[in-house]
Amino acid sequence: MAYQALCQHFIRLSRFHHLGLICGWDQAAMMPAGGQQARAEAMAELHKLTHQLLNDPSLEDWFRKAKDEDLSLQDQINLKEMHRVWQQSTLLPESLVEAKSLAGSKCEHAWRTQRPNNDWKGFSKNLEAVLTLSREEAQLRADATGVSPYEAMLELYEPGMTTAKLDNLFADVKTWLPNLIQTITEKQAQEPLLIPEGPFDTSQQKALGLDVMTLLGFDFNHGRLDVSAHPFCGGVPSDVRITTRYDINDFTSTMMGVIHETGHARYEQGLPKAFAGLPAGVARSMGVHESQSLFFEMQLSRHPEFVTSLAPRIRQAFDRHNDPALSADNLIKLNTRVKPGYIRVDADEVTYPAHVILRYEIERALIEGDLEVADLPDAWDEKMQHYLGLSTKDNFTNGCMQDIHWTDGSFGYFPSYTLGAMYAAQLMASVEKQVDVEHCLRTQSLSPIFDWLSDNIWSQGSLHSTDDLIRNATGETLNAAHFEAHLRKRYL
Repeated sequence: MAYQALCQHFIRLSRFHHLGLICGWDQAAMMPAGGQQARAEAMAELHKLTHQLLNDPSLEDWFRKAKDEDLSLQDQINLKEMHRVWQQSTLLPESLVEAKSLAGSKCEHAWRTQRPNNDWKGFSKNLEAVLTLSREEAQLRADATGVSPYEAMLELYEPGMTTAKLDNLFADVKTWLPNLIQTITEKQAQEPLLIPEGPFDTSQQKALGLDVMTLLGFDFNHGRLDVSAHPFCGGVPSDVRITTRYDINDFTSTMMGVIHETGHARYEQGLPKAFAGLPAGVARSMGVHESQSLFFEMQLSRHPEFVTSLAPRIRQAFDRHNDPALSADNLIKLNTRVKPGYIRVDADEVTYPAHVILRYEIERALIEGDLEVADLPDAWDEKMQHYLGLSTKDNFTNGCMQDIHWTDGSFGYFPSYTLGAMYAAQLMASVEKQVDVEHCLRTQSLSPIFDWLSDNIWSQGSLHSTDDLIRNATGETLNAAHFEAHLRKRYL
């Protein structure tokens, strides 16, 4: 059967993809600096090989024949997803795939030292090379699909999403977010808050992180926790790698980062095993992926009941049983503090959308040719002042160099973060109709919540479109009103 031949071919592709992801994890977490050039060449070769496999002449014939075969509904969906992946790949020449991989590896590796050194001059040169190749890719995809270059890149991360939908969603957010930030910060300014004083030993922080991961159901038989310059979740469902970074003066950012990545990992570990290695068995979109990490980080772990139940574990981890800064009441205030800041990954959930909208507007302009790399610092500073009242002039480290995404050409990714926050709020609104969430959090009996997520999101993989997945789970497609309602309820 042609369908079975396609499945075998895509499973083989998934195994090479598996190797690429583990190489990427090692590059970020373990590889000595001197290995960079050889690793970049090896990964470029691997990307070239997978591109060749996706462009095997046999596939076109198999797809044609498979359409006429008697397939189950789920197999038909998997066939459609395989075809979508194949079409996306055939749009790019092998030379571009290899060149972009090499440029991305070089830029990302250099960024690790250039960012701490505030070396915009060095970084911009590498970023220009990545952007040139990304624009070439975007134009090829746009020419083939009849959409704008940026929308063509967006499709890689958010299938079915359009810039028109994003513009409407973000325009709505901008009508109420600035006033909400101001109202909350004025309210919280009157509330006393103790800042936990370091140092917090990194070994104790790691032990706390592992403890919380266990509480959240992470399967350590199929995953691990390590350290990298930028926290991420990588690997494959059977071997999930998450990373964090430690700040001896602030354990909360590390702990929340671990919880965030654990949400990603639980989604990966819960994907449908019947379609392992096949396009129908992967995460639906990056927005849905972010909905799971933000469900864990924002909806669950910043909930007052969760913080209250976690407080004794925190005091135990650092042997600070009488530290008032680690009392439940103070930790609740600490984990729901709203304060405009420079760093996206450390932002509270109220100001976070401003960070995302800023990046969406800039990366869209970069890909569409309306903004050049040389203009990036000024554009960033202007938007930071407009959205968050902060200036990043000459502060490249905490400004336009802070994120890893553009270093490898991941343009179109950033909107996923706020889409994820919106999906997460909508999912929680539905969970609360069927599960006593406060009781689960208070007693640290989280299985009913995770069972709901498993049934409605994790086990569904890519067997439905994003709209259908969310509609099946909540009764409606994306409704951003749930996100606004969540923020107003929690903070006002």
